[in-house]
Amino acid sequence: MQRVKNLILIGTSHIAQQSVDEVKTAILTHKPKVIAVELDKKRLIALLHPQQRKIHLSDIRKVGLKGFLFNLLGAWAEKKLGKMVGLAPGSEMKAAITLAEETGALVALIDQDIHITLKKLSKEMKFSEKFRLTKEILLSMILPRKKIKIDLRKVPSEKLIAKLTQHMKKKYPSIYRILVEERNVFMAKALYKIMNEYKEEKVVAIVGAGHEKEIAQLLKKRENGEVLRS
Repeated sequence: MQRVKNLILIGTSHIAQQSVDEVKTAILTHKPKVIAVELDKKRLIALLHPQQRKIHLSDIRKVGLKGFLFNLLGAWAEKKLGKMVGLAPGSEMKAAITLAEETGALVALIDQDIHITLKKLSKEMKFSEKFRLTKEILLSMILPRKKIKIDLRKVPSEKLIAKLTQHMKKKYPSIYRILVEERNVFMAKALYKIMNEYKEEKVVAIVGAGHEKEIAQLLKKRENGEVLRS
């Protein structure tokens, strides 16, 4: 959890019971005027109406083939891991929205439109990264690999998050830039606007743990007068 002026920023794992509990505790303790979530309109609808969450082949025209396949793989992985811990992906976001309705808090969607993100991924993802990613996935299915012990019910440690982030940044720079760096800036800008619009009130923001630290740093830079550029 990070504090930046009137903002309480919570980094979560989308399938961890610990995250659901932390979100509920933070909202009930701080009683924020605004609850900001790492969602856009399309992902919000998919979260609240799972029956509409199905990925269709027609989406290829909207986001491109690479973006479509990446989204398909991500959704499959989240669903599989969620079944392992008995918790639907995004449960902490859903809990936040439910509490917003119960407490009268405003809900702010701070993430970039998912179609824009996936379309960029299709257009700018390098062939070498696509080949490397495909190779890693295939090898992981065939060869035994060193296992990293992770308790999926809890948020990964800051050390592990940093390690995975550096791995992604080094081996998949364009994927990292589009999925992490650019979205960090987008969300930081949205949060800065909310923080100033409701400067006399508390704001709670819920983002993935991999975004938390960088967004907090960007907000502090913006507070010092720096212009945020993606």
